[in-house]
Amino acid sequence: MPLLKIYTYPEKVLSQKAEKIQNIDGALQSLIDNMIHTMYEAPGIGLAANQVGVLKRIFVVDISSKEQSYPLLVLLNPEIVFCDNPEDSEEGCLSLPGCTVKVKRPMDIVVRGVDREGKPTEITASGLLSRAIQHEMDHLDGIVLFDRVSSIKREFLRKRYLKKMNQKD
Repeated sequence: MPLLKIYTYPEKVLSQKAEKIQNIDGALQSLIDNMIHTMYEAPGIGLAANQVGVLKRIFVVDISSKEQSYPLLVLLNPEIVFCDNPEDSEEGCLSLPGCTVKVKRPMDIVVRGVDREGKPTEITASGLLSRAIQHEMDHLDGIVLFDRVSSIKREFLRKRYLKKMNQKD
């Protein structure tokens, strides 16, 4: 199973909004399998299609390495229908390697979508699972972690990150 390229900031695909999935076919199933494989190899706990250069509304999340009670989640065309209990916490991102940002997100959500077989599903999530789902949904809307902070802090973080990445070359 091939590893997919994970795009990193500031690549344009990360700022583009993904399109709703209309058809679940073999190509989409292969994409899902490759996304899961890529997420585990990275290693990460979530991956959105934008991050691998595909503008489709799909993400995978697996927090079982942190919290054993949650299995792998694959969600297509997700929508948050309820959120409550906002809390600040540090987040990292496979598309911003080596960077963490403190982000305020609701810790209790309900999200609807369809699973990889096309069956409607509704998930009640809290804590890390809630945070991971919202993080991946941000990617689907073309939002990166830097977009979740004030404009002054965003510019500071962006410059520091780009300087750090240029030093690696």
